Amino acid sequence: MALLNFKKRDAVEPGPVNPTVEAFLKGYSIEVMPRTAEKIEDFRALLPQDTRVYIAHIDGTPIEDMVATAKRLANEGFPVMPHFPARIIKDAATLENWIAMYQGEAGVDQALLLAGGVAEPHGAFHCSMQLMETELFDKAGFKRLHVAGHPEGNRDIDPDGSSKNVNEALQWKQKFSERTDAEMALATQFAFEAKPIIEWAEGLKRAGIDLPIHIGIAGPAKLQTLIKFAIACGVGPSLKVLQKRAMDVTKLLLPYAPKDVITELASHKAANPDFNITNVHFFPLGGIKTNANWAIENGGDSTRPVRPA
Repeated sequence: MALLNFKKRDAVEPGPVNPTVEAFLKGYSIEVMPRTAEKIEDFRALLPQDTRVYIAHIDGTPIEDMVATAKRLANEGFPVMPHFPARIIKDAATLENWIAMYQGEAGVDQALLLAGGVAEPHGAFHCSMQLMETELFDKAGFKRLHVAGHPEGNRDIDPDGSSKNVNEALQWKQKFSERTDAEMALATQFAFEAKPIIEWAEGLKRAGIDLPIHIGIAGPAKLQTLIKFAIACGVGPSLKVLQKRAMDVTKLLLPYAPKDVITELASHKAANPDFNITNVHFFPLGGIKTNANWAIENGGDSTRPVRPA
């Protein structure tokens, strides 16, 4: 009798899980870059079927590498959402070309639009709203557009530490969502403390912004790695959670995992079903495999990957 030759799974088998957390993790997304994606032999051994995979576009990454990564992920069966950072896109012709490449090579019909992490624009655009105003995504038939959210503010946008400019931009995007057929959502920067996230999300709702929120969560990683990324990304008050942990010698060398923040958010969601945080978006700062395995261990069957044939 012939033996079945299954590909070895990278993920671990989950044990008992918190059903509230399991429900909250269902439909999570994850972010990759071309250079990190290259290290993964087969995403189907790690991620649940139909997991949305964002592809971060870092300044200097050739568009050809971005499109090749999108094509590879699409071929493995995953919906792909590439970043379109306004400040590194030279002009409308470049934007139109990028859209055409993604569609032609990978069938992409969704995008994350954001300003981008460079101080000075490379060309005509400096914010995501200008990308939206070109109407090129609408003309190309994109079905879903996500925009950035900042639970703890953004010093690049509001140097005075307020949220004035950020909130005005969100009001504009809310109105855009009301006059377009595109499905829209906020994909946020990561934070480490649930209470400020909940207060921010509920504040948006009171302000009339009802876009679904896909909350950014830093995946498991070494504490030193997280602190480095948090400072570089401008994470605000919740950074103290990591700093407090770093002061405890017994915890300094232990890896951080997002169990506490996710459990608290999940509990709030269970108690308040209309809570506007609808999905988790992982930043796998400690590695894609590490993050995916943590999700499996904590999410049960709903986040179990489907073994490729």
